[in-house]
Amino acid sequence: MDDWTEWPSREALNREGRTRARLWYSYLGRCLGIGAALWVTFAEEHRDAAHTWTVAAVAAVGTFGFWRFLRCSRVQRLTPSLLWLAVVFAQALLVVVNGGEALGILLMCAIALGSVQRLPLIVALPAASLGTLVFMLLAPASVQSLGNAATVAGLGALGYVTRVDWEARVGTQRLLVQERAARAAEAESAALAERARIAREIHDVLAHSLSAQLVHLEAARVMLDAGADRAQLRERIVAARRMAQDGLAGTKQALSALRGEFVPVAEFLKTLAEADGATVAIEGLVRPLGAEAGVAVRRTAQEALTNVRKHAPGAPCAIRLAYLDGSVELEVRNGAGTGRRSGPDAAELTRSGSGLGLLGMRERAELLGGSLQAGPDGVGFKVLLSVPAP
Repeated sequence: MDDWTEWPSREALNREGRTRARLWYSYLGRCLGIGAALWVTFAEEHRDAAHTWTVAAVAAVGTFGFWRFLRCSRVQRLTPSLLWLAVVFAQALLVVVNGGEALGILLMCAIALGSVQRLPLIVALPAASLGTLVFMLLAPASVQSLGNAATVAGLGALGYVTRVDWEARVGTQRLLVQERAARAAEAESAALAERARIAREIHDVLAHSLSAQLVHLEAARVMLDAGADRAQLRERIVAARRMAQDGLAGTKQALSALRGEFVPVAEFLKTLAEADGATVAIEGLVRPLGAEAGVAVRRTAQEALTNVRKHAPGAPCAIRLAYLDGSVELEVRNGAGTGRRSGPDAAELTRSGSGLGLLGMRERAELLGGSLQAGPDGVGFKVLLSVPAP
């Protein structure tokens, strides 16, 4: 029912979206129709000048009325549109009575075409049908033919076809606009997600690096208070400096890893384990991991080894990387520490660092659709990461 009572969309009545070829074809068709009607009307040699000027004046008024109808229908004003159509209808009758049959038929065709194109169908169809019927009844006998009636009706049907075509064009344009907006929103969302991912990665790298530095600096303070010699203090300070350098290198590696996995995860774990005296076992068929999955495995291994150094110094540590169907697992397990500190400074040293490392790793794993479990394992501790990896 809405299709019958609604106006055509204003976008459909505008020329936006129409190709130049379609506009030229439209103008050419109008010019040919008007030119043919004028030729048939004014080519008769026996027509006197007064009669000719009368027909021309009435046709001009009808043309002006139809132009006004187009303007009113474009802003969807029903009453003025119908009044101007009535003016055009009256001029069509006057033109026909004065011998301008072709111009009269042309004006009636314009009424049928324009009303169906631009008015609600519940008004346009009765107006066009009733107007055509009255025109045929009041027109001279020379005009009252089935062919003329069929011509007017055919232009009305063409008006409906063009109306549907205009609405389809508008629908396509709206879909294009929505698609462009969706793509822009998707690009913006991807950019924000990328920024958040980079920020999270840099945060994790710096948190790990600073936590390790704090361990060595706090140990240096404890040793200084205990009266340790210069060589031992220097060793701790050098270790803290090395951690700072590793943090800068890790940040660069993180940014590189976000653009693609340059160093395989297995090789990275072997290098990391060698530096910490841990063992590494690789299970399953080794395959390249995505950037985010690879970074999650790297950072979890680093955080787990840092916790071992901080909370269980000297403890044996084993790393297991398993390539499973659709996922990859990382397990870091350590035993009891052999170099536990005692005294009030030990607790303070144990609390050094961010304290949020495993929590951050768990959040990272959950963002990827995986999981991270961490807890006591007998006399030691175990960290188990599982992330999807096609």
